[in-house]
This record gives sequence, C-alpha cells and structure tokens, in this order.
Amino acid sequence: MKSTTLAAAFVLLTGSVSAHTIFQKVYVDGVDQGQLVGLRAPDYDGPITDVTSNDIICNGGPDPLTHISDVVIQAPAGGQITAEWHHTLDSAGTNDPADPIDSSHKGPIISYLAQVPDATQSDVTGLKWFKIYEDGLDTSSGQWAVDTLIANEGKVTFNLPSCIPAGQYLLRHEIIALHAASSYPGAQFYMECAQLEITGGGSASPATVSFPGAYQGSDPGITINIYQTLSNYTIPGNEESI
Repeated sequence: MKSTTLAAAFVLLTGSVSAHTIFQKVYVDGVDQGQLVGLRAPDYDGPITDVTSNDIICNGGPDPLTHISDVVIQAPAGGQITAEWHHTLDSAGTNDPADPIDSSHKGPIISYLAQVPDATQSDVTGLKWFKIYEDGLDTSSGQWAVDTLIANEGKVTFNLPSCIPAGQYLLRHEIIALHAASSYPGAQFYMECAQLEITGGGSASPATVSFPGAYQGSDPGITINIYQTLSNYTIPGNEESI
C-alpha cells in the first residue's frame, strides 16, 4: 500500500510538469483537413478544472481561443472522424516525451455534438449537446482510453451518427485526465470544438445535456482515485443517445 501511494505521488509530481495536450486536427473518412482547420483552439495547452465554468464548453481559459478557424468542415452523416491530439501546437513529429499527452494522464475520451445555426458563431453558451462517442477503462486489461490514444500517436477515431439531421454542428471532443482526481478540483479537462457541416442523415432527436451542467464535481467518474484496482469506471455525462 505504501509503495503504491509513493508511486502515485511520484506520477503526480512528474506528470504535472509535462502534462498537457491540444486537439488540433480533424480527418474526415481518412482525409486530413489540415492543422487547426475548422477548429477553435488556444495556444495554451493546459486544462480546465472547474466544471461550472463556461470554459468547459469549448475551452478558452485561461488563454483566449487564439486560433478560431473560419472554415466549416464538410462531413457525411455516418462518416468517420479522426481527432488528432498533440502536447503543444508544434510538438507533432518531435521527440517530446509528453507527446501526444503525458502517459500519467489516464482517463476517458468523449465526443459530443450540438446543432447550431452557424458553426462559426462566437457564442457557444446554451447549446444542447448529445454524446456520440465514449471510451473509458477496460477493467480486464487496465487500459484507459488515453493509453489507446498514445498508442495511436494522438489519434482517436469514431463515426458520426447516420440518423441525425443534416446541418451545422459543433463537435466537442474531450479528454479527462484523472491522475490528480482523488479530490475536487483535481480532474483535468482538455477539450476543443470543431466546426462541422453534416450532410445527408435523418431526423433523429437525441437526448441532450448542457455545458456547464452535464458534469458535477462529485460525479464518480470525475472525483476518483485511479491508483487502485477498479472493478468499473463510470464515464461522466449522459449515456450515448445515438
């Protein structure tokens, strides 16, 4: 028990220095859309820790969203999206040991969509989000979604729902790092939003949540000691509704 506690403390101390990450590239059906194209991203690679802040929506604090693309990415309903993360905006392809994210930052990866009149609109408050993807902990192997992300060199792949209406959407793609989450605030939330125009589709009306509001600091998937054998892990937010 003592050695486990010391190991956890060491991870916290070393990992907190080189910790961070930014979602900075989108692929549609395998086609690279370009660095920061269709994305809203800051230069700052650090986390949000307050689940009640508007910064939990699409990031933006403490550094402003200095890269706000005027491009809306075209993607078909049912199409494949790949999100690519890196430690900083210039760490891809380098020998940065914390790229795409420090290996201590274990946790889930989640994606949400919100339909909007204009995907380039500046105001992201009051939107209704529905979850389209989640990956947490494989309790049989002990592998977290972040471990898979690192093995895939920063890439996470999932599909857009085929049944949602055509139109413009924001894609909120998020990592929750739990290495310091034994008390709140401790979990680290990394997210950026991509701007999509989804074509085709259907007429589904999935259940939605709001940000802030979807997460509480007391949620078992947000305040948790991961330095133990976990028989289960509850991913925060609503269930996938598509």
